[in-house]
Amino acid sequence: MENNNVEVIGIDHGWANMKSSNEIFISGIKEITTEPALYDNVLEYKGKYYKIGGKRLEVKKTKVEDENYYLLTLAAIAKELERKGLRSANVFLAVGLPLTRFGAEKQGFIDYLSKNRQVTFRFEKRTYNITIFRVSVFPQCYAAVTEQISDYIRKRVVVDIGSWTIDIMPIEDKSPDESRCRTVNEGLLTCMRTIKDECIRQLNGTIEESDIKQVMMYGKSDIDSRYYAIIENEIKRFVTEITNKLIEYGYNLETTPITFVGGGATVMKLFGNLKQSNIQYIEDVKANAKGYEYLAKVFLNSRRKAR
Repeated sequence: MENNNVEVIGIDHGWANMKSSNEIFISGIKEITTEPALYDNVLEYKGKYYKIGGKRLEVKKTKVEDENYYLLTLAAIAKELERKGLRSANVFLAVGLPLTRFGAEKQGFIDYLSKNRQVTFRFEKRTYNITIFRVSVFPQCYAAVTEQISDYIRKRVVVDIGSWTIDIMPIEDKSPDESRCRTVNEGLLTCMRTIKDECIRQLNGTIEESDIKQVMMYGKSDIDSRYYAIIENEIKRFVTEITNKLIEYGYNLETTPITFVGGGATVMKLFGNLKQSNIQYIEDVKANAKGYEYLAKVFLNSRRKAR
């Protein structure tokens, strides 16, 4: 198959949100047992209907344990192809994993996403016929800054704060120092869970994740002031824990160039005290997906030149 006929689609499979270079939607999926009345965000695959979005999926050990993330991937592909006015395509899927789990999980993720080379499905009543040309897995965190790395004139630490994991990646001489990379399973969902627990403990009341996200994204909300105070206090505690962890790992926050990326970059900027010039924030939550796409296109271009 000619590389020129390939549509590269980068997808960041988050536990909270699915992100592509142009789209973001909640990582939620629920089978509809009868034909739906409305088809907004409805995926039809192998004779079954699935509502995409809504309540997010529960975190599991890996994303390949069931069909859920495969179906979410089809929805993400459809959303990207719809933007291009395409109903059929040869798709190069560019996806990612944390650096510290990259070697162990890479092949399993490739096998999972490429198990069906030819795929026909419907999304929002539109039929898509795709061929999986290739699936490539790239390191998350690195992907988010891959286009900026050539501009880094000295060492830098990239901190990718996602929904479930926090990746800490030192860069030396414009390359990741894999021996010092760390992945911590204490991302934004951990903070949200603590906030929910505190609301029940202090106020005997529940709170929706959407209300917490509103505060995390914008630093304000019209929610009851008692609940807001708990949300704000716990977010600040979360931010302090991250900065303390960086100090524990030997980084001087006053002198080390640090770039925060991922959904938590905005949280760090709004609720942290790191305002000095050595700190940078990349607040685009689709940065990793865009990076995967960029790296895949670099790969394709190198193959064309090698001919």
